Amino acid sequence: MSPAAEAVDLPRAFILDTNVILYDPGAIYVFHEHDVIIPMTVIEEIDRFKKDLNETGRNARQFSRYLDGMRDNGSLHDGVTLPGGGRLYVDFLADGPQARITWGADTGDNRILATVLRLHKRGGRQVALVTRDTNMRLKCDALGVSAEDYEHAHIQVDEQYTGATERVVPASVIDDLYQSGAMPIGDLERLRPHEFVVLQAEGSPNQTAMVRVDTKRNRLKLVMRHKEGVWGIFARNKEQLFALNLLLDDDVCLVTLNGVAGTGKTLLTLACGLQKALDEQVYRKMLVSRPIFPLGRDIGFLPGDVEQKLNPWMKPIFDNLELLISTHGENRRGGRGNGEPQFQSLLDQRLIEVEPLTYIRGRSIPRQYLVVDEAQNLTPHEVKTVLTRAGEGTKVVMTGDPYQIDNPYVDALSNGLTYTVERFKESTVAGHVTLTKGERSELAELAAALL
Repeated sequence: MSPAAEAVDLPRAFILDTNVILYDPGAIYVFHEHDVIIPMTVIEEIDRFKKDLNETGRNARQFSRYLDGMRDNGSLHDGVTLPGGGRLYVDFLADGPQARITWGADTGDNRILATVLRLHKRGGRQVALVTRDTNMRLKCDALGVSAEDYEHAHIQVDEQYTGATERVVPASVIDDLYQSGAMPIGDLERLRPHEFVVLQAEGSPNQTAMVRVDTKRNRLKLVMRHKEGVWGIFARNKEQLFALNLLLDDDVCLVTLNGVAGTGKTLLTLACGLQKALDEQVYRKMLVSRPIFPLGRDIGFLPGDVEQKLNPWMKPIFDNLELLISTHGENRRGGRGNGEPQFQSLLDQRLIEVEPLTYIRGRSIPRQYLVVDEAQNLTPHEVKTVLTRAGEGTKVVMTGDPYQIDNPYVDALSNGLTYTVERFKESTVAGHVTLTKGERSELAELAAALL
């Protein structure tokens, strides 16, 4: 048997880095029959996070509870059997050979690497470090030790779901569709609930129709343009038209919109929220929230009460509200008709509320239009917390750009927005649209494409 084949037959052991546990405290349970090793350095680093009043602190405390509960089944030093059949160990070298750190300072990362190197040299099993830190994987490679990303954090997708597709049909089908407004799904297979389809006529690509899948009635419904606009906002491309169609449909409880900067995600969402909450009064109010993550260096603590502290973070929301109310003209709730922004009166009347996601745990939110902006900065667990707050009659809209992430613990495939899109794409209560064309300005679109 070749050395490579022998290596394949060796049992496997995965050493978890601190960042994996801070992202997912249940990571110790996902390696099935393989062993899991937690270096003592990781325990020390987790201990420093346990008092943080955020998601990272919650995960640190949860992980400590998991380990403490395992002590009832045996010694963490000798190994405790996991549900999948593997064993979990907490590694602490009390005696024996120690791999010296010769490549840098005595930091937590380097102590973890020394543990990985020592266990690798001991032999008897394949050892791999599981870390979300790119530099740690590079160091392992330089040391000749296996290292892997935490794949359980990533959504497994063959191709990212955009919420829209194209199909070619006979020209007569499109003619009949415009006359009746709907048609049976028929031979158009593999369509998801609320997916949009651009139908093209055979031999005549300029003859098209846009429809939305209605799986409850097993039909395709024609998507029409809004002649009067929504609070002065008109769709400038087909993706924006698709987004408006979902946002104005009260039967769709969850809408996810992603796309690069300037595609109109937040503006369209707020316009439909004002229409539904203020004009049609389908919802009692519009609640707008977003995670608090700075771009670049943070400026430190902000003065004032919660409203004053939150004001800088909500500037993008206020900018869009100012544009919408100015565009809409005279505000039917006391506006002066001179185009002056009046969103403050809506805030005072609590018809629009803005708040950070920090305070959403434990709440119940009935009959509200809930907007979660910049959702790409949320973890899947945080998204679950938000969505489980939705009460009867509430619509949740999540917007964001998976490629503009400020949260160091998520990436384009592991963030809460991408996770939600993938998990809900087969649901009859959820719809998704990916917006691709920038409409903010020519400069903004070029910047998004070239920089």
